[in-house]
Amino acid sequence: MKKLIDMIAEELMQAFEANGYEGKYGMVTLSNRPDLCQYQCNGALAAAKSYKKAPIMIADEVIASVKDSKSFEKIEAILPGFINLTLNTGYIAKYLNEMSREEQYGCEKSAAPKTIVIDYGGPNVAKPLHVGHLRSAVIGESIKRISRFLGHNVIGDVHLGDWGLQMGLIIMELKKRHPDLVYFDENYTGEYPKEAPFTISELEEIYPAANEYSKAHPEFKEEAKNATYMLQNGTRGYAALWNHILNVSVTDLKKNYDNLNVSFDLWKKESDAQTYIPDMIAYLKENNYTRISEGALVVDVKEETDTKEIPPCMILKSDGATLYNTTDLATMVERMKLFHPDAITSIVDKRQELYFETVFRCAKKTKLVGEKVKLTFLGFGTMNGKDGKPFKTRDGGVMRLENLIQGINDEVYKKIMENREMPEEEAKSISRKVGLAALKYGDLSNQASKDYIFDIDRFISFEGNTGPYILYTIVRIKSILNKYREISGGDLNSKGTIVSSTLPGEISLMLEVSKFNDVVEHSYEENAPHKICQYIYDIANAFNSFYHENKIIAQEDKVKQRSWISLITLIQGILETCIYLLGFDAPDRM
Repeated sequence: MKKLIDMIAEELMQAFEANGYEGKYGMVTLSNRPDLCQYQCNGALAAAKSYKKAPIMIADEVIASVKDSKSFEKIEAILPGFINLTLNTGYIAKYLNEMSREEQYGCEKSAAPKTIVIDYGGPNVAKPLHVGHLRSAVIGESIKRISRFLGHNVIGDVHLGDWGLQMGLIIMELKKRHPDLVYFDENYTGEYPKEAPFTISELEEIYPAANEYSKAHPEFKEEAKNATYMLQNGTRGYAALWNHILNVSVTDLKKNYDNLNVSFDLWKKESDAQTYIPDMIAYLKENNYTRISEGALVVDVKEETDTKEIPPCMILKSDGATLYNTTDLATMVERMKLFHPDAITSIVDKRQELYFETVFRCAKKTKLVGEKVKLTFLGFGTMNGKDGKPFKTRDGGVMRLENLIQGINDEVYKKIMENREMPEEEAKSISRKVGLAALKYGDLSNQASKDYIFDIDRFISFEGNTGPYILYTIVRIKSILNKYREISGGDLNSKGTIVSSTLPGEISLMLEVSKFNDVVEHSYEENAPHKICQYIYDIANAFNSFYHENKIIAQEDKVKQRSWISLITLIQGILETCIYLLGFDAPDRM
């Protein structure tokens, strides 16, 4: 289904062409003066330069060509040559009726679907998720859903950090505490236990203890480095411990991501890319992409047009050890081999932009990924406390994500119980849904690259630009529709007809709703879930204004009432679709 703004633009383009001008001048935008008109076309101003003609004369000619159009209620030329457009409400109503009948409310799936790998998550095994993991998970989940909604084949990868010195530190700390474990017996040849010799709580305590101990005991750190080397070279006992660490960690991570309503198609690990590294390095050397710099193997990625310093991409350290660069390049090799993606998007803290630019340039220059494969670094800003600094616990530590989620749920639960009586279990179920909406909307309503202030009091408010306000609007619509069913016995499954209106509030609401497919497409193209947040906030505001100005259930004009019921049924469907794309859903009551 064509976007409404494109349909309007087509009429204007044809009008320009009918008067001897290029159709491109008929592009239409939303009005920047909604008090004067709904849409505007500024093409006459641009055409005037090319055709050496006064812009107001061109605008007048174009208007004369569309004066009989049924699309417009009002169209006028304003000096020096703006074309102001106000749509016929019957035309808008017809468009909304078509939306209500179309699959996905007229938002078409891509005619050329792409395979896209989205790398979002990036937790390390043996460590709990903390607030620093929130943004990548929330943003990535939404972008994945938006992309799939438009028909693309999207593969979400958590990309676990499971390789490197942290593994050696954990293994040596376990050996220090439990030297008699069978994993440390070099002569053992039997099967290793299926149960891990630690719980997730113990594991999460072991790593920081080992890390701290290694700072004061360099010999321990050397032992950890050696253990890492032995693990990476297949020592049986260490490999068995590593598998225990993975299994215990992943089980806990999945539970926590489930609480965020975030899921991954792949639970690939840094270690999965290791098998690709030797051949990749040989390829880079054989094709003369590398050089030696101070003993290290590097690939130069600086370009003549660069205005800032771009360092080489280091492939091997001077001692022959690999780096994150090496692993990330090998991961791209693996993804190209397994999935043949058209695009790879990495959702990471924006402070890593230079690193990813270097790695992406290296991958392109060395043809590890195809020329047409789009590599995107989506850098997100910091979640800060009210003091403007990265969000911390009250005692200054990094807050665990599960504690943050529980804290929000508890605050919402208190608010619900203060305002109405309901069974405890129902209130807790509702508080989980509202709390998740508060958390996710609070994050996603900001442009991803921007830092934002995490303000729990504002986020859980039922007023203003918040997740609970959006949910409250949906619940209000559900309540109206339920009352309508009870009173009239009306069947909401049979599509009614939305009719034209003279009410300014209703017209504004209809216009907001009509933007759905345009907003979703732009959100996909720009990796911008915040555009969907702004859209549903605008709809919620327009709907609530309309609701307060009109008695929907008490309306005596049944044609008008049925039109309103059809309109708000459409709005409910669109709002619920949008919050699904953002990664949360609505309760039946609040």
